[in-house]
Amino acid sequence: MRASSEQSGTKLRGVGIGAGYFSRFQYEAWSRIPQVDLVAVADLDEGKAQAAAEQFGIPHAYTDYREMLDREQPDFVDIITQPDAHLELCTYAAQLGIHVICQKPLAPTYEEAQQIVQNVEGAGVRFMVHENWRWQPWYREVKRLHHQGVLGELFSISFCMRTGDGWGDNAYLDRQPYFREYPRLFVFETGVHFIDAFRFLLGEVQTVYARLRRLNDVIAGEDSGQIVFGFENGATAVLDANRYNELDTSAPVRYTFGTMRVDASNASLCLHPDGRMRIKPLGQPAYDHEYPHIDRGLGGDSCYFVQRHFVDGFLNGTPFESGGADYLKTLRVVEACYESTALDQVVRIDAPEAQHALLDIHVEGHA
Repeated sequence: MRASSEQSGTKLRGVGIGAGYFSRFQYEAWSRIPQVDLVAVADLDEGKAQAAAEQFGIPHAYTDYREMLDREQPDFVDIITQPDAHLELCTYAAQLGIHVICQKPLAPTYEEAQQIVQNVEGAGVRFMVHENWRWQPWYREVKRLHHQGVLGELFSISFCMRTGDGWGDNAYLDRQPYFREYPRLFVFETGVHFIDAFRFLLGEVQTVYARLRRLNDVIAGEDSGQIVFGFENGATAVLDANRYNELDTSAPVRYTFGTMRVDASNASLCLHPDGRMRIKPLGQPAYDHEYPHIDRGLGGDSCYFVQRHFVDGFLNGTPFESGGADYLKTLRVVEACYESTALDQVVRIDAPEAQHALLDIHVEGHA
């Protein structure tokens, strides 16, 4: 592997592949990390690549990612494309000794995600999934309060999500129109975030029971789900979510993405759509809990925090929270959600007969 900027003491040279809707959050975040120079961006659409380069002060734009990686010789690449391209992109970069941070969904199938992790680990490069949800400040604060003993043992978490961007004939066209064609949508694309955040707070998932459904017939995949997660430590999490209905709130819907309640041995905690947090200690009055959060980028500046974590881990040689092997645990739970819906039964994550079954998942249309 070639000598890196890490070894020479200079800034890390980074490049990005992809200049679609979500890339703006990541390129803006890289511009605020002083240890990084983002030197190039590639996209099949030359106009998008040029526009991203101009907007974020990136020196070079390409339409051929291979040419970019070969010519720029970066320390790392940020892959911000649709999931069906990730295996090729991650593998090519890893073979060149380039470290990788890759957007989710990691791959169209669990087996392909496994292949990505195997390929990058086999090449000896650092690899992290851009899983920003657990870096939203409210989840970090719940974790901190738990560690400090304010909440006590966490018994249960319930989250209600209503994004309201998936109803009507024009659903998803404004931001990410390819969502309409995903055969698996809600859990694959959005629910995976909650699963990873729940794992961050409660540990490993043991059982899953899911009822998934398509509410809007203009799309291919499911857009609604009620899912119960049982954890190895006895805790429970409930996700009640759809992208069809709307929250009755003046706060930006895509800030916290909904409301959350945490019940614990010493207190309960409620998170509001505007990020406000209220704690009710047992036998004592409830109070508003102040903590730092800001409406910047996406989800309380979570892209910045996850990318900051990538840089810190890269420079210090410390593990990534969402490294390849760990993130496969999150993806196994994703598969269990679809298995549970197909079988209409509880699925145990460690059950051999339930491992990554190739099932035809039928989601009922809206009557």
